[in-house]
Amino acid sequence: MTADTSDVVEIRGALARLRRGTGLPVAFGGLVDAGHRRIRISELSGNDTSALRSLAVTSGNGLGGKAVALARPCAVSDYSSSRQISHEYDAAVAEEGLRSVLAVPVVVRRRVRGVLYGALRSAQPLGDRALSEAVAAARDVEQALVVRDEAGELRELVEAGARAPQARSAGGWEQGFVGGWEQVREAHAALRALAPRIADPALRAELLGVCGLLAPGAGAPAVTLAPRELDVLACVADGATNAVIGERLGLRAETVKSYLRSAMRKLGAHTRGEAVAAARRGGLLP
Repeated sequence: MTADTSDVVEIRGALARLRRGTGLPVAFGGLVDAGHRRIRISELSGNDTSALRSLAVTSGNGLGGKAVALARPCAVSDYSSSRQISHEYDAAVAEEGLRSVLAVPVVVRRRVRGVLYGALRSAQPLGDRALSEAVAAARDVEQALVVRDEAGELRELVEAGARAPQARSAGGWEQGFVGGWEQVREAHAALRALAPRIADPALRAELLGVCGLLAPGAGAPAVTLAPRELDVLACVADGATNAVIGERLGLRAETVKSYLRSAMRKLGAHTRGEAVAAARRGGLLP
């Protein structure tokens, strides 16, 4: 599977954060080729040569390969003399003049998807702070990849539902699609809750765009709800209590109630159930 361009951009952004947070002069990384268990170094920051560019690091080999195989961070204080790693890539590392190196895997759903490296050109311990910042940068990439994966899966689910036979039986939709539609509703609520926590505006917009695909209205809805009102109502539709909604959205219970009352007023509803039903009729919820 070829790496998505947006995934490469996430790696690039994480390397910039890693250098800012650690002060390390060199950072590089790349994504794992699916099915090959090797990393292709595609992004470099602070490098003096092109020795590392496009280097293919096999799982288990070198520092990055060890991080892939173990699915955990690894570090050495002097790469060329370390007995903790194998040395297939010493020539490229030496040409760039690197000595102390750390490697942090990007792990999504228990599968390593990429590796971030940070390095010094002197042999000295990198310290806990550098490793913590590198791990935090990797976690940012992981979150972004998880969201993109889920958004893609949900888009496929919606498109599959749109292609499903639209014939009705005496009992309503065909049973298989009913179950699928309940999954869509649950996913819509989860994505609405997740979106406000995404710092990357482009990724947040992409996520909300998928939410829009999950709840396609027939033309412009008669009622417009504020984003937070819709977030709360999506959680209500998923069966969540006010306390659970507050935890999902990072809101106080009274604030949840306020958004819900406002949404109910706009929808002309007297109960939570009526509000959800009205929002679905208006194409605001799936």
